[in-house]
Amino acid sequence: MNSKIFRNIAFVLLVFGYIYYCQRYIAATSFEIEGKTYYVLFDDAMISMRYAYNLAHGNGLVWNPGERVEGITNPLWTVAMALIHLLPIGLNTTGLYIQIFGASLLTLNLFCVKKLVEHFSGDLFVMLSSVALTAFYAPLNSFGLLGMEVSLLTLLLTAAVLIAVKSESRFNVRVYVLLAVSTLVRFDMAVPYLVVLAVLFWTQKENRKSHLVWGLGLLILFLGGQTLARYAYYGEWLPNTYYLKVEGWNTTLRLLRGLYAFIQFAYFHNWVLFLLPLTIFLLRRDWKTTLMFLLLAGQIAYSVYVGGDAWENHGGANRYIVIAMPLYFVGFSWAVVEWMKRGANLLAPTAVLGGEDGGRSKVVAKGNILEAGWRSVFVTLFAFSLLTFNALLGEWKSIERWNFTRRPDYVAGNDRNLQIAISLEKITKPGASIAVIGAGTIPYLLPDRYAIDILGKADPYIAHQNVRAPMGIPDIPNMRPGHMKWDYAHTIGELQPDVIVSLWENTSEEAAPYMSGYDFRAIATKIKVFLRKDSPNINWEALK
Repeated sequence: MNSKIFRNIAFVLLVFGYIYYCQRYIAATSFEIEGKTYYVLFDDAMISMRYAYNLAHGNGLVWNPGERVEGITNPLWTVAMALIHLLPIGLNTTGLYIQIFGASLLTLNLFCVKKLVEHFSGDLFVMLSSVALTAFYAPLNSFGLLGMEVSLLTLLLTAAVLIAVKSESRFNVRVYVLLAVSTLVRFDMAVPYLVVLAVLFWTQKENRKSHLVWGLGLLILFLGGQTLARYAYYGEWLPNTYYLKVEGWNTTLRLLRGLYAFIQFAYFHNWVLFLLPLTIFLLRRDWKTTLMFLLLAGQIAYSVYVGGDAWENHGGANRYIVIAMPLYFVGFSWAVVEWMKRGANLLAPTAVLGGEDGGRSKVVAKGNILEAGWRSVFVTLFAFSLLTFNALLGEWKSIERWNFTRRPDYVAGNDRNLQIAISLEKITKPGASIAVIGAGTIPYLLPDRYAIDILGKADPYIAHQNVRAPMGIPDIPNMRPGHMKWDYAHTIGELQPDVIVSLWENTSEEAAPYMSGYDFRAIATKIKVFLRKDSPNINWEALK
């Protein structure tokens, strides 16, 4: 069989296997309640969904109608969500279409990974390993298949790298167009944009003028344009989430927290395996390999700078690092195969004494045995690496979530938020104000209720304050960027929500002076919330 045909068949089978995995994942993260199937996304993605709902229904790109606060950092992704909200479907199923969209983008990314690998290596095992490690990496699927913009950003970054390396020494403006579009998805995609610009400017000396004019020009146009639009619409130069996550806490502690999160990720990823791709520089040193690894390094540095993400307690690469993991897996697979080939070549005879056919046959036979041997070792190492990369925080439970013998990650929280939203719809009236910790699922499924975000994603008053969480060196492991500011005097004392779903962890004593007007009542089995005693927006009869 033609080797190219065999490669393509093997790749197609792998892609179909991934599509089947996506179908299983989507089914495993859905919920059947009272005869309806609900597709619930990552809670932060559901924040974007509420913005998308309001945009699609003529209320503007806002969390609450009439309040212009940019509690999102993914405007283009939110606009795509808004387009789906124009379809004649219920709120319980819109998440399914987002999940299918995310699965499609991640599948397209596998084609880019294949092409990228084949630019560097013609070895079948390198290609299959790179694609499989990308396809079945749990954090990439958790974010990408639960509605986060990670799926689109991963595709755009891999495609941009592919175009850049295939262009050789030629200037190709498509690289900058893709990366410029990515800044509309997330503003901080300026980081990989600048890495690509710097590498291409340095290496393509004959095209430096074009890189400056087009590269810098598009970056300034896209970043400047959306900054001016943001200020005109929201009255702020930066998203509200920037002030919430980055400002208001000690810079040194923020960097230490980001460094801690990275070290934890690399440690459980396995330090030896993590550093293995770097050895490719001992075999090949050129701007193309440098570009891939600088992009990964850039994302790691940015993650450290912003203090990491809020969900490192789940393990694996966070949202900032994970979009560059396909590049890592290409380098990992390539390095392993190249070192094994070189080891086999050292063991194989290089000449046939006397030139006898029998001697030549022995050499060929020994070479075949050595190749079969190192390829068997590679398959074993691949299987070990696949399990290691997905054993998040070193827990076997992560493997059980990964292979669906246990519910996937984040599903338990989505389940509870969904149950609360359904219960609140029954016991509150339209217009009721509901204060939440998780600002996504509950507000999204109650679009005609006024939502209050206790942790400030959609509240600039809280976002511009200093952090309230403990801020010592021993507290670094417990720090959660974006979840460290609150003000109960404002949220409860001034705004007086009709319902408080829950208080932030370990803050009940701080909230106590403002809770005298609330009853802690059961609204469903195993679900209790705080209800304002004198609220006319609660169906008290439904609670009897």
